[in-house]
Amino acid sequence: MNVIAKSHESALAPGHPVRALWLDPQDGLIARIAAAIEHCTAQPALHPVQTVVLLPYAQLMPLAQTLWSQVMQGGFAPRFETTRNWARSMTGFMPGPDDITFDAARDGLTAQTLLERAGLGAQRDALAGRLVESAQQLAALVAAVAPVQRPAWVARARAVVASGLDAPVLALESAVARVALEWAAASSYATDALFAAVTADAAGGAGLDCLVVLEGFQAEPLAQALQAQMGDKACSTALPAQAARGSIALHAARDLEDEAQRAAACVLRHVEAGRTPVALAATDRVLTRRVRAMLDTQGIAIRDENGWTLSTTRAAAHVMGALRACRWDASSDAVLDWLKNAPAFAQDPVLLLEKSLRRAGVQAWRAWSAPDPLANPSQPGLAALTALTLEVNRLLQTLQRARPLVQWLQGLHALLQASGQWDLLAGDAAGDKLLAVLRLSPAEQGAFEQSLAPTAWATRRLDLAQFTAWVNDALEAAKFVPSHTSLAGDEQVVILPMSQLLARPFAAVVLPGCDEVRLAVSPEPPGPWTAAQRAALALPTREALAQAVRAAWRDVLQTPHCDVLWRHSDDTGEPLLPSPLVQELLLEGLAPTAMDPREHRAVSSQPAPKPQPMAPALPVQRLSASAYEDLRRCPYRFFALRQLGLKEADELEGEVDKRDFGLWLHAVLKTFHEALKAAPAYDLPARVAMINAAAEEVTQAMHLGEDEFLPFAAAWPQVRDGYLDWLVKHEASGARFEQAEVWQEQPLGPLTLIGQIDRIDQDADDAVLLIDYKTEALAKTRDRVRQPTEDTQLAFYAALQPHDTLRAAYLNVGEKGATTAVEQPAVVQVRDALIAGILHDMQRIREAAALPALGEGSACDFCAARGLCRKDFWDAA
Repeated sequence: MNVIAKSHESALAPGHPVRALWLDPQDGLIARIAAAIEHCTAQPALHPVQTVVLLPYAQLMPLAQTLWSQVMQGGFAPRFETTRNWARSMTGFMPGPDDITFDAARDGLTAQTLLERAGLGAQRDALAGRLVESAQQLAALVAAVAPVQRPAWVARARAVVASGLDAPVLALESAVARVALEWAAASSYATDALFAAVTADAAGGAGLDCLVVLEGFQAEPLAQALQAQMGDKACSTALPAQAARGSIALHAARDLEDEAQRAAACVLRHVEAGRTPVALAATDRVLTRRVRAMLDTQGIAIRDENGWTLSTTRAAAHVMGALRACRWDASSDAVLDWLKNAPAFAQDPVLLLEKSLRRAGVQAWRAWSAPDPLANPSQPGLAALTALTLEVNRLLQTLQRARPLVQWLQGLHALLQASGQWDLLAGDAAGDKLLAVLRLSPAEQGAFEQSLAPTAWATRRLDLAQFTAWVNDALEAAKFVPSHTSLAGDEQVVILPMSQLLARPFAAVVLPGCDEVRLAVSPEPPGPWTAAQRAALALPTREALAQAVRAAWRDVLQTPHCDVLWRHSDDTGEPLLPSPLVQELLLEGLAPTAMDPREHRAVSSQPAPKPQPMAPALPVQRLSASAYEDLRRCPYRFFALRQLGLKEADELEGEVDKRDFGLWLHAVLKTFHEALKAAPAYDLPARVAMINAAAEEVTQAMHLGEDEFLPFAAAWPQVRDGYLDWLVKHEASGARFEQAEVWQEQPLGPLTLIGQIDRIDQDADDAVLLIDYKTEALAKTRDRVRQPTEDTQLAFYAALQPHDTLRAAYLNVGEKGATTAVEQPAVVQVRDALIAGILHDMQRIREAAALPALGEGSACDFCAARGLCRKDFWDAA
């Protein structure tokens, strides 16, 4: 950690407030520490080397050591420690089977065991996380009490915990609080050794001679207890000091992206001016990572002391992806995601598998079976596809049965090795952290198994869902902080929490995320405790947290150069106010700067030309109604989607939408009318029963879940009754059903017209009546026939028929109960005009006529070719 001290040497310039805080000859921290040591060690029997200075956080240790050696040259140096680091340097500590370890992977298991002992086994999954949080908060208080004094403290705490949660509705909260207290009270702690260290052994004279506690923005209970234990051989001093504010610049941004860009630009301007290192306060995880990504592209040397949650790393994605793929109900997307990130699987068969799954629309992996290559010898790649499917199923089966936790770890280890992902984890810093947190390496598994031996978890069997939940909880609670040894103190930017800027001489600080949400002036205290319980137990209260935030804010503003940023709107578009702390600065007369810190560049306009392809070498041989509609709406769309055959990949998973309802309704009416034709029924109850049976049959055939289809199922009775009412009137006119979902082809010169007609009826005069179902708004259906020559579909279906005279109509099946027929009265004339137009247009394409992008309005709003024609760019030009 000496690199931290080195990085601050250039920033500790004359006039910097932190220089005076540390090095002032009279009131500086070094002078006060030396005076305290001199006072404590004035007696001849005491040894000056037995002195510890407790710091509020570990990053101050190398800085304090460096500054001490500069001022107190030739003398001894006290030990600069934090309570945690000091306890770690003592003799090895091994927690007991049920002790709090502050390791989520271990404490989560213990919490479930304790809940079962308390008769809350049925709620253990829901309450375990809350119990761990509550117990760890109380553990910090229990560890701050000398072991001999704990029984009395716990007796008082029991009464406090029992109060305020005695209402029946709070029974579970009360039970969790009581279990948390008993768990914290029964645990041993590594810091217990510190109480022995600060007490002199009367027989041997060993012990600590002097303890100096440097307090941060919040007092540490354990440090205060150690100070009280040593009496007059200990003293404390506050680190925050009052100094003049530095140069403050306020930046108001529009949204997250604008704020991130401005924050990155502020950092770059400081680096360019030689004001390094720059502190980048991490107030918002997403915002900070976006700023860091921008700085990385500029080659800025960064040390990240804040880190990020281990579950958000790529290493965690590898592990969680593998576990999701192993579920018995895994989706095809989950399995594909795992395969694409597993180096052991060749990508060509994986891509073929994806294409096959999308073409078949297989959402659930268990529903997939590879085609037999012997039955389809003409299709290339089927043998590799079948082999891949068998291998994937073999690997997934290895993590299906229930087993004890250690065996789960062994099975996951084997799966990661077989998929090639183990090497990706072992060669990555975040991956190494993950392997340690989950105890996936053989050596750590052995130690973990030994620690579980006295507990029920040594033999308790978990299913895959329970193991996955355990892995997820462990990764969510762990933090990954990258190593920065390669920087050797030459970093230009340091990312850290705002509270850890205290007593560190940064040349400049950039504070993004200073809005009312991310920099709350009165933070919500963590945990389930009431205000009275917090006061009685000495847990941090809302008022204490608010004071700490204000103290950190005042300290940050003393940095020589400070940029404060906030945004006016959140990701959802909701308006945001600046933090009340920022509003106080605005009331004092500071105004947001009008100068944008980003470097402005003049970029010449390069509009994309409107595409006008010609494709005579791509002859159209088969033409459908939708394809010709594309040509009429936008020739370029016809070129891209029909002639080139470009197509968006089908989604394997998606919510049931209006289009799915339309497909379902088409299939229901087809099944119903075919059944009705085979077994005529004229009374309404019989018809209702028949159409309901058809609806149930189609729902099962399309694998529509009840929850997904619920909105449409709720509207079905109205749709059904309205349709049956229309059918009675339709049949009364003499019309009768003939066929449904009829595929037809019709030669037309060098072309073949193709299409599937929803329904063909015969009217009272035995004329053909073509019907196309619509579930859209009735007004939209009527607009289709308002200008006869503008409608393609009915005229095209008429062109598929050999009859000279026929009728055609849209049947609007409304969701609100009314079914209405909208007939195209001039369908024969429109058909003839359409045929002439088709022949003319196809001839023009063969003659190399241009196919420009002419789409307008709704034709472009949902066009799959919009990204190809670049309309958004040439329109702006």
